Amino acid sequence: MPRTTDGDGTPVPQRLLAAATRLFAEQGYDRTSVQEIVEAAGVTKGALYHYFGSKDDLLHEVYARVLRLQQERLDTFADADEPVAKRLRDAAADVVVTTIENLDDASIFFRSMHHLSPEKNKQVRAERRRYHERFRALVEEGQKEGVFSTETPADLVVDYHFGSVHHLSTWYRPDGPLTPQQVADHLADLLLRALRP
Repeated sequence: MPRTTDGDGTPVPQRLLAAATRLFAEQGYDRTSVQEIVEAAGVTKGALYHYFGSKDDLLHEVYARVLRLQQERLDTFADADEPVAKRLRDAAADVVVTTIENLDDASIFFRSMHHLSPEKNKQVRAERRRYHERFRALVEEGQKEGVFSTETPADLVVDYHFGSVHHLSTWYRPDGPLTPQQVADHLADLLLRALRP
């Protein structure tokens, strides 16, 4: 039976994910072997396969853990007892900050998504669609209330914002001139300006 933690109490699945994330970011998914992952995590292949069925499952989990966090946070913003413009702005800024805080995960995923099995790819697309639909529902709510312009379809507004979010890994640098929150504020403000009636 594989150990569930290491000397400092870190659970083996988290060690495997941390090692895989670092190696996928440094070398690329396709150039990282299972052996390198288990050596970096300090476990056996048996331990990896106990927690993850394959390297494909590790890649899926790298992205899924960020998406779960973002979905949970979006649901909290969307359900808040606040005006729709504030809820949308908070959600729009938050997805930028959480993406930047998990930039390796996001960049690995967008570079390597095509390596997922068709079943995992379908699952990820469904998870992303659920997130985008909840975000779009905020835009539509504001449009119905007359708070946001209806000139631009809600789908296009959502695609515009998430296009910016998905490209953060190509240009954002932690040592650059803007903090994650500053980038988030700018992009959220752009989104709301685009929706002004």
